[in-house]
Amino acid sequence: MAESTTRNDGRSPGALRPITLERGASLYAEGSCLISAGRTRVLCTASVEQGVPGWRKGKGEGWVTAEYAMLPRATGSRNRRERGQVGGRTQEIQRLIGRSLRACVDMAALGEWTITIDCDVLQADGGTRTASITGGAVALHDACAWVAEKTGAPSAFRHYVAAISGGLVGGELLLDLDYSEDVRAEVDLNVVARENGGLIEVQGTGEHGDFTPEQLSRLVGTAADAIRQLNAMQRAAAG
Repeated sequence: MAESTTRNDGRSPGALRPITLERGASLYAEGSCLISAGRTRVLCTASVEQGVPGWRKGKGEGWVTAEYAMLPRATGSRNRRERGQVGGRTQEIQRLIGRSLRACVDMAALGEWTITIDCDVLQADGGTRTASITGGAVALHDACAWVAEKTGAPSAFRHYVAAISGGLVGGELLLDLDYSEDVRAEVDLNVVARENGGLIEVQGTGEHGDFTPEQLSRLVGTAADAIRQLNAMQRAAAG
């Protein structure tokens, strides 16, 4: 990715925002992580329950699922809380987070336990779903360790998974979009991958234009490099 342009926060096109991962941010959860990516802040908590959904009972396998919510003043104006049935955008994000985090865990090794990752956006400035995945994986790591200590079995956690956004903004390829960039993007992309570089999911949409296979390849390649940096941060946070 070209390094010619300086962005409104001083970053080069292929640079991440400042990232911090605060493990153990919640006193009561079996695993937790407060992730900050620039001005985006998401609290990820992992709750463990014995047992699995009815459709998984008797298989000897566990389950990992996720919920996502944005606090009313996570943005510049107050949003109403979602009560009862959540909206379509929230459902789509929850499913993405759940799919991504299940790639971290050996379900057979987990046994019949359910881990729910709650991702609550405290402050939003773009990249809330990718931050939720990256922080959620740290919370999940500790929840799996909690189950292992409880059962005396090895941890079912196998791989860190992280995610990052990218896009085409003003004709230029940029990594880790903040809101001011995301809202102007001709193309918006989210990439989820394992530590070994294996891709879990690539979501790409031409919001106000289109993009070429070459641009897609460059965006995914730059995102994969960034995810390796995030994986190193995850491992460091988990100790």
